[in-house]
Amino acid sequence: MQRIALGVSYRGGAYHGWQSQPDGQTVQDKLEQALSAFAAMPVSTLCAGRTDAGVHGINQVVHLDTPLRREEFSWVRGVNRYLPPDIAVQWCRPVAPDFHARNSARGRRYRYVLLESPVRPALESGQVGWTFRPLALEPMQAAAALLLGEYDFSAFRAAGCQALSPVKTLRHIGIARHGAYWSFDFEASAFLHHMVRNIMGCLIAVGQGTRPVAWMAEVLASRRRETAAPTFAPDGLYFVGPHYDARHAIPDHVPALDWLS
Repeated sequence: MQRIALGVSYRGGAYHGWQSQPDGQTVQDKLEQALSAFAAMPVSTLCAGRTDAGVHGINQVVHLDTPLRREEFSWVRGVNRYLPPDIAVQWCRPVAPDFHARNSARGRRYRYVLLESPVRPALESGQVGWTFRPLALEPMQAAAALLLGEYDFSAFRAAGCQALSPVKTLRHIGIARHGAYWSFDFEASAFLHHMVRNIMGCLIAVGQGTRPVAWMAEVLASRRRETAAPTFAPDGLYFVGPHYDARHAIPDHVPALDWLS
């Protein structure tokens, strides 16, 4: 038996999130069906971070244990043969038995891509978020800085979140404009359910001028979800991926991320 890790990218619009469900319409279901067809035996996986319905994945990392011996490229091409066009294995690596896609991760990263336009997106529908009101960069940066550090993020936590603790360390929020598009980069030790989308709702409220910068600190300190802005749309949210100790030799970047930069 050997343990291997795979990097998976996917467009989440057609799926009910990552985690397997009885209807079989999740990314995990499609991946495990493809792996089982390739391996000619049942295959189960564990991922680095579950994503919601409509959320995309750039470098989702999974691991699995299998007696099947194949070359790395064979896993990639063979499994992709059985996957739908909007899901693809990007790489394969053999890993040590103690590697765990979720528990070995040192941090996780998300990017939200937002279109600022008086007209809703068409070609980018489902791939970007949208705001028709202009945004101001400096107030959003100032509000984001108030969230950095180790805090109880209960105010940004979904009611159904299953995390054992609401305390997380938010290490970085980077905000940049690229023409009509905005990118919001988040890195944390881990994220709560809907945490990024709930922060996005608050950042946009500040950027539009409907809330002051100091309001962000008040929301955080309240630890109450009802004090924050509504959960923002999943369309523009991308799970960039986890990162690990160098000894695991897990790829930290895939070319699919370049179009978001």
